[in-house]
Amino acid sequence: MRRPLYGWLVSEAVSLTGTRVSMLALPYFVLVTTDSPVRTGLVALFEMVPLIVLKVLGGPIIDRVGARRVSITCDVGSLVVVGSIPLLYDAGLLRFGALLALVALAGALRGPGDAAKSAIVPALVASAQVPMERATGLHATVERTATMLGAIIAGSLVAVVGAANALLVDAASFGLSALVLAWATASMRRPSRSSGQGADGAEEEADALPYRAQLAAGWHFLRGDRVLLGIAFMVALTNMIDAAYTSVLMPVWARTWGGGPAALGVVFAVFGGFAALGAICAATWGARLPRYATYLVTFLVCGSPRFFVLAWDNPLWAVLAIAAASGFGSGFINPILGAVIYERIPAPLVGRVSSLITALCFALMPIGPLLGGTLVSGAGLAVAMLVAGSAYFLVTMLPAVDPKWREIDRRPAPASQDLANAPAS
Repeated sequence: MRRPLYGWLVSEAVSLTGTRVSMLALPYFVLVTTDSPVRTGLVALFEMVPLIVLKVLGGPIIDRVGARRVSITCDVGSLVVVGSIPLLYDAGLLRFGALLALVALAGALRGPGDAAKSAIVPALVASAQVPMERATGLHATVERTATMLGAIIAGSLVAVVGAANALLVDAASFGLSALVLAWATASMRRPSRSSGQGADGAEEEADALPYRAQLAAGWHFLRGDRVLLGIAFMVALTNMIDAAYTSVLMPVWARTWGGGPAALGVVFAVFGGFAALGAICAATWGARLPRYATYLVTFLVCGSPRFFVLAWDNPLWAVLAIAAASGFGSGFINPILGAVIYERIPAPLVGRVSSLITALCFALMPIGPLLGGTLVSGAGLAVAMLVAGSAYFLVTMLPAVDPKWREIDRRPAPASQDLANAPAS
């Protein structure tokens, strides 16, 4: 039964498109209204900190209540919170402190909501009976396509109705996403307690543990898997740099060298479009590619070059050419790393461990915009781009000298991929 998988993909397409609109519109709105890169970074900080904390704390709740319920509930809450920002601004009631409070609440809802959307994947794969890399590749395609569409929509909306009102699209996307997911996965049910899943009632005993013990169980498993920890810390560092790039460096570039939000939208759209093409290739052929070699090659292409080309006033065609190559390479990354993560986590711990991993991946993101804003203010855009690009290269190439990373090439036998126990409801 593939309706739940494809319905989830549609739900993600809607939600991610709206989120990408917000990712461009919100920082540009703060930058234009305050003329402060530091305040722009501060808004990102207030959103990301609760997002990360609630990702960690929500893991046991996802495993106990069900990923489907948590995801739908958080999306409905996000509809209300995000929609309040443009409404208050248009009414003249949005002060900077209120904006910080609203983005913090939005982050607090998005944290467990995103974690739940990730934790439901093994159950969807089991229901659809497709290879894990097919599902992660299709999701990466959706994510990259959403980046492209979101950038195009955001650039147009910001130019026509203003950055604040563009956030209404993000708010509406949460509501539509919740409706689609609720419909598509209505037939999925959490395994019953009497079904015999879990040796000697181990699953029932685990659910009876106190909340703190359940949270600790996820951390103990993650701490014992060096590959998963390595992935989490590598992605945490690159996400920090990417957060500075998206929230501060790119808006400053667009404003400094002309083009404004329209040029910003075009660059993100080209990157997202070619990333979607790369993700389609990964979904089609990813199961046959060597993961370790593919990781190294694609990060060489999609990492530092996109920073270096923006360090000077290069023509837009050069920026777009690098964006296209970088986007295509980046399309292979998430399908590879996603498949490795899901394959290494036992089904009863999917919610907790995947939440911890994504929380670690997001942990340094609040620092990125602040560092980016401080670096631009103190040393200028060119230096900031060169520093960020060099750091990106070093972080992503560290696995080249760590033999433990070669374990990502190991794929489990089909018979061993027991995903049916993953909670979905």
